[in-house]
Amino acid sequence: MSTELAYPSLSSSARIGDMTLKNRIVLAAMGSNYANDDGSCGERIKAYYENQARGGAALLTLETTSVAWPMGASMPNMVGFSEDRFIPDLQELTKRVQKHGAKIAAQLNHSGKTSQEDTVAGRPLWVPSPLKKGGLDMMALLTPQELGNFIKAAGPDGKGPRFHIMSLEDIQTVKAQFVDAAKRAVQSGFDAIEIHAGHGYLIATFLSPATNHREDAYGGSHENRARLLTEIIAEIKTAVGETFPIIVRIDAKEYRIENGVQPDDFLKTIALLEVAGADAINVSAYGNTSIGISFTEAPLVHQPAGFAEFARMAKRTVNIPIIAVGRIELDIAEKAISRNEFDFIAMGRKLLADPELPAKVVSNRPQDIRPCIYCYICVSQIFINHPMLCAVNPHLGQEHRDNLIASSTQKKHVLVIGAGPGGMEAARVAAERGHRVTLWEKDTVPGGTARIAALAYEPNGRLITWLYGQLQTLGVDINFGKTACLESVKSLGADQIIVATGASRRAPELKGKALKHVFDGEEMRGMLLGGNQDGMRKLPLYQRLLVSVAQKLQLLKNIDRVRLMSNIWMPIRKDLVIIGGGLVGLELAEFLVERKRQVVVLEPTPHLGPELSIVRRARVVHQLREDGAKLICNTEIMEITDDSVHYRCEGEDHTVRANQVIIALGAEKDTSLCESLQKAGLDAVAIGDCNEVGYIDGAIHSARAVANEL
Repeated sequence: MSTELAYPSLSSSARIGDMTLKNRIVLAAMGSNYANDDGSCGERIKAYYENQARGGAALLTLETTSVAWPMGASMPNMVGFSEDRFIPDLQELTKRVQKHGAKIAAQLNHSGKTSQEDTVAGRPLWVPSPLKKGGLDMMALLTPQELGNFIKAAGPDGKGPRFHIMSLEDIQTVKAQFVDAAKRAVQSGFDAIEIHAGHGYLIATFLSPATNHREDAYGGSHENRARLLTEIIAEIKTAVGETFPIIVRIDAKEYRIENGVQPDDFLKTIALLEVAGADAINVSAYGNTSIGISFTEAPLVHQPAGFAEFARMAKRTVNIPIIAVGRIELDIAEKAISRNEFDFIAMGRKLLADPELPAKVVSNRPQDIRPCIYCYICVSQIFINHPMLCAVNPHLGQEHRDNLIASSTQKKHVLVIGAGPGGMEAARVAAERGHRVTLWEKDTVPGGTARIAALAYEPNGRLITWLYGQLQTLGVDINFGKTACLESVKSLGADQIIVATGASRRAPELKGKALKHVFDGEEMRGMLLGGNQDGMRKLPLYQRLLVSVAQKLQLLKNIDRVRLMSNIWMPIRKDLVIIGGGLVGLELAEFLVERKRQVVVLEPTPHLGPELSIVRRARVVHQLREDGAKLICNTEIMEITDDSVHYRCEGEDHTVRANQVIIALGAEKDTSLCESLQKAGLDAVAIGDCNEVGYIDGAIHSARAVANEL
């Protein structure tokens, strides 16, 4: 077996100023809402960062903080740097991180026009110039429960934010706040400072020609717009010493913002920052967050390696280290660092999904890295003022409860029924705890209904692949084509049974449902992936033969292959109506629109995709509409005919052409198997969608909770 490192460049050490980092992996700053509501760092946030340090990252960047706390805070539980009372807890945090060999940087910030907590308290938001008013198209996509979390953003008088145009005296005040915060960072034991000069926060509004229309020394020319930032850097250097490392996080581009920052502006700015004393540049970007899809263009980029070229441009412009960020996969980062295209890679979502990613890279175990599925649940929590969580890592945010997977003192034989994400996670955790695990799956491949989700959204497939690989490594006894019943379960004699058989999917009774061109969710799955005879029987003979041949040749087992083949041919007609605009319906629409189908989605309720995280929902809905799909809410299906769907909306009758109809409704929990086992005296528990429909994240979280208690 080769011992050659897969990622030697990522595993190598490097320097930022006088600070030596043991590898090239940086934890990007991500707001967590884990701090106390008085701005201090309690056990929850300390344990979170210590766990990240334990995972092997070379540098952790503390999440965005407020140098003027309680002013200038964008979240209800934001770290403060404005008073000496914060120092003792910050000192404990840095010590707990550093004992694991990691360095930690304090990200200093003032949220400016996005200071939500100032709005809540009735304080004016500080800005360099008057702002143009804009709406927020994401608001229309929020459920009533989510919308309730935004009510306080209207402020105590319900009129929303008020703005204060900063005077020269105010500018001096802000500079002093940054300098004082930097001194506290040094006193607290931080190894570096990162100044946040991006993402629409206060310093960014000075840098951007879209928001800075001043006519004094801090506006107008490029140098003047950068003056606040360069003076902050210079004054911090004077206050804490020339050798203390200062990193600057800055936007290379502002997307969908009229007269916003462009790459040429960015390159001119970072040249000024190098002269001012910056020791490294963290290259990010920003977007017009009033447009739903924009947030996944920047700062939370959906396009793989979406900001990498900006980092390469920066590397060619300045002589200080460059930190790249933005959904950069390991292979891309390794090549870029080896070619001196940038120096470090900052990761956010990847390190939430698996904090041990750096250690697995350095120890040459990349196959063990739990994948991020880019579902945006983590950041969507912040939108509704909730603590950050992760769909695939239930331990995130719970590190303070000390519920890491631990070996069980009483070894059991555990039977898990169902190899969807929940079942596989339960089997994995139980096996890691030392139990003997048997897994039964009625299908011939793992994944369950998540396979169709993976077909529609590729990152979901990575989780299936990883879970299955971990089960094989752990020696779980995996049995495919095995249907569970009371007798078969009894005969196995397992000590504990975990039922993860998924939801029952029964399409509602609609007039015309029995027509041959109408498919429910299970039939659609069978049509695309094989395995459902009811769906197969509805296909024309030649299509049935093609799917059967593909099954026999095992071409449908590999989701990536099916996804590729579907661009050439699949048994889906051109004009489709999808009844149901929830997660399943929208992801299916996304998949079909990409394959040039004409899609109309009819949703019975006022809300599209409530099961999708807010940020992903906004992206999917925007993209579908941009690609020509019609999304119609508040519909009542009257009848499905041979070539049409008749529906009623807002009291009016409508007809839409459809030569194929997919009913993406009717998912309900199904605990019947679990209940029959319990009635027979067996120790059985239901998890995942069969217990409560919660899709991938719900299944993973419930599986971890049950398996960790065995």
